[in-house]
Amino acid sequence: MHIETKCIHSGGYPDTQTGGINTPIFTSSAYGYLDTDVRLYQRYFNTPNQEAVAKKLCELEGTEDGVVFSSGMAAISTVLLALLNSGDHAVVQDEIYGGSHAFVEEHLSRLGISFTLTGKEAQTIEEAIKPNTRIIYIESPTNPLLNVVDLRAVAEIGRRRGILTIIDNTFATPINQNPFKLGIDVVIHSGTKYLGGHSDLYCGIALANKEIAALIRKTAANFGGSLNAMSCYLLERSLKTLALRVERQSQNAFEISKFLEKHPNVARVNYPGLENHPGHAIARNQMAGYGAMLSFELKDMTAITFMKRLKLIKATLSLGGVESTICDPATTSHQKVSAEVRKRLGISDNLLRLSVGIENLNDLVEDIQQAMKDK
Repeated sequence: MHIETKCIHSGGYPDTQTGGINTPIFTSSAYGYLDTDVRLYQRYFNTPNQEAVAKKLCELEGTEDGVVFSSGMAAISTVLLALLNSGDHAVVQDEIYGGSHAFVEEHLSRLGISFTLTGKEAQTIEEAIKPNTRIIYIESPTNPLLNVVDLRAVAEIGRRRGILTIIDNTFATPINQNPFKLGIDVVIHSGTKYLGGHSDLYCGIALANKEIAALIRKTAANFGGSLNAMSCYLLERSLKTLALRVERQSQNAFEISKFLEKHPNVARVNYPGLENHPGHAIARNQMAGYGAMLSFELKDMTAITFMKRLKLIKATLSLGGVESTICDPATTSHQKVSAEVRKRLGISDNLLRLSVGIENLNDLVEDIQQAMKDK
């Protein structure tokens, strides 16, 4: 099946009682266990609604197994602590989501896990490897500068050196990029964003082969970051339109990036679909589409002034919904990252991160134009 068809027909749980075409919502928190070897329990990540959505996402990403979490950070933190032990070392790309960056810096060291923050180039990543390195953690395209990592090269390093590779694939979505098929071991999504897609749901997912997923699920059962049946139902429903939403969002983002690139009040635009983007060639080689996220830096206007002038595009936290939203990463997604690190990465106070929705393109462009004008 093509991925658009998989979004609708893969996974799920059959309604044998009525023949309904949707997965029933199993609201029980208690399940019987006599005369069966199965122990269903929400915190064990094995209830019907949890498995229904995990199977669909496995089909979309091409993995063997998956664990559905209550948030993206629940997925990220659980994966890291499932695969790392005291005395281990992790190579972590420095330009990642601010929450992930903060978790690594605030929690790994106190657990006896060392780490090295490194750039996005495969050679730089390999140079950071130590004898006790157990994982390589990357993100591509990156948040918020939309830089691109060569996934095949990183996967090859991991295989050759016997190190597990992990990616946050949130920005790309399974529609535009499938890292597992390129050799990456663990694929993570903050499902709060594109997978949910309607700004009304918190969830996360970790996808891998059966062996690694079993390790993640075992640790997850101790941490308790499971997703309830109703949220699983909402997530499964949203995934049915994922391909349509992401296709429209990506088309809009590409056109807006070209518009911003020519605007006199914009200093730079970060979008891997642009030919002058430093990672364009790699993105073209490993992505089916360039995504719906972009960022840009203003010249003669503060980020706050611009956002307050917008009428259609809303200044909000989070991203990936059907509506277009915007934020300044310096005070939102990367507020926990020190000013020194933000400066080194290129996250200025005037940088804006735009999550493009499914609205009419002309309406979005007009809103940006009117906010840019001198008043």
